[in-house]
Amino acid sequence: MSIAAQTQLSPFAADVLSGLTGAGPKKLPPKYFYDALGSKLFEAITLLPEYGLTRADARLLERAAKNIAEVLGSPCLVAELGSGSGKKTSHILGAIAEPALKYFPIDVSNGALDSCCHELAEFANIEPIHADYLEGLAQLSKMRPEKGTLLLLFVGSSIGNFEPGERREFLRQIHSHLRTGDLFLLGADLVKNIDQMLTAYDDPTGITASFNLNILARMNREFQANFNLRTFEHQAVWNGFEHRIEMHLMSRERQHVKFAALNVVAQFEPGETIWTESSHKFRLEDLRENAMDSGFHIVNTWTDEEWPFAECLWRA
Repeated sequence: MSIAAQTQLSPFAADVLSGLTGAGPKKLPPKYFYDALGSKLFEAITLLPEYGLTRADARLLERAAKNIAEVLGSPCLVAELGSGSGKKTSHILGAIAEPALKYFPIDVSNGALDSCCHELAEFANIEPIHADYLEGLAQLSKMRPEKGTLLLLFVGSSIGNFEPGERREFLRQIHSHLRTGDLFLLGADLVKNIDQMLTAYDDPTGITASFNLNILARMNREFQANFNLRTFEHQAVWNGFEHRIEMHLMSRERQHVKFAALNVVAQFEPGETIWTESSHKFRLEDLRENAMDSGFHIVNTWTDEEWPFAECLWRA
């Protein structure tokens, strides 16, 4: 593909080219899980008994909501990175006594934003932003009124998808878009029993496997690729040195996958994988270091005992 043609590619296409046909191990960013079907599959994952993360997140949000609202004060507005359906955000919005409260969900999935608008309409005036995290935050910076403290939510432990260097830069970028006094609520999954963590990412019903494999089906749909999903296997492994669960798609055989829309071929050897997600697990001291390193002051931290998880309230 010519340089001129590459400059016209979508971000997804560019990441496919660099991640699957370039040198080095094959890898795709996890944000591409969340097309319409992927978002629905993830919603199903959050209901699984093995996946305690979402319920712990919701318990802590319910428990902390009143205190967060008191710290936030008035006037205020709320935004959320990767809002999804927004169900658990109702705890926060419901606790804020702000006339005509504005809520800005930011998500790459139109379906998730539609669900969010339906789910939270009774709590706030909703202005959805269809964009990735930083692009959406940049748009919000231009849209927000001059007065009012912003509460920015990034819950559900999506922060765990970033590699350490990427995470530091991402948090600094978030800080750069905030005003002095703005609040940032960060959800983070904590290190726990290894078997418990692995089962959460490789459930016996196979929903997580379907969620992972759907990224291949998405490339078939969007780039006219010819992945045979039956020749790939979902894998979840614990990397103890890096404190993370890794999700991979392993090729069962030697194969060549054509991307007709991109005019390229990706080659796979038996046992070769596509690394699709890292889900880092944290210790509380890691989170404190992240806050200080990115310029935030720690206001409060809440932890869940049933499923070790943390909600961290930081101030810019």
